[in-house]
Amino acid sequence: MASTSNLPAMALAVALMLVLGSGTSHAARRLADATAPAVAPAAAAVPGIPAMPKPAIPTVPAVTMPPMPAVPAVTLPPVPVVPTVPAVTMPPMPAMPTVPAVPTLPSATALPPVPAVVVPAVPKVTLPPMPSVTGIPKVTLPTLPPMPSVPGIPKVTLPPMPSIPGVPAMPYLAPPPKA
Repeated sequence: MASTSNLPAMALAVALMLVLGSGTSHAARRLADATAPAVAPAAAAVPGIPAMPKPAIPTVPAVTMPPMPAVPAVTLPPVPVVPTVPAVTMPPMPAMPTVPAVPTLPSATALPPVPAVVVPAVPKVTLPPMPSVTGIPKVTLPTLPPMPSVPGIPKVTLPPMPSIPGVPAMPYLAPPPKA
């Protein structure tokens, strides 16, 4: 089956989504710590239900931390001297070849005028009517016999597919057609 090759990847993706999506993110935790707590509502808003007494919140004792130990000074070895790069002299740039001057074109007034093109007039012609063709006899086609009917295909019923032990049933397959 081709669909079972994606099963481990799908299971891993679902597991990662469950693990990573269930915890509180760092930004949400910091926002919750920095946000002031909401003010408790006054009396019971619904008549007939008594207001609940506030539980006593125990105070957290102050804890003194031991002093931070001194960090010893670390001396680093001196940075080695970077050798200087010798100066390189480049050969002189070759001289550019000279571009020849573009010749000047004659002015438009010195050109001869373009002769006018004379189109000869087309005489109006009327064509005689088309003669009727009498040499072709009219032919009638014989009628074709009717198309023979296709014989019916006999119905074949197949025996039910035997179940294979250890292989689960495939619910996504369509049910067999009704006979």
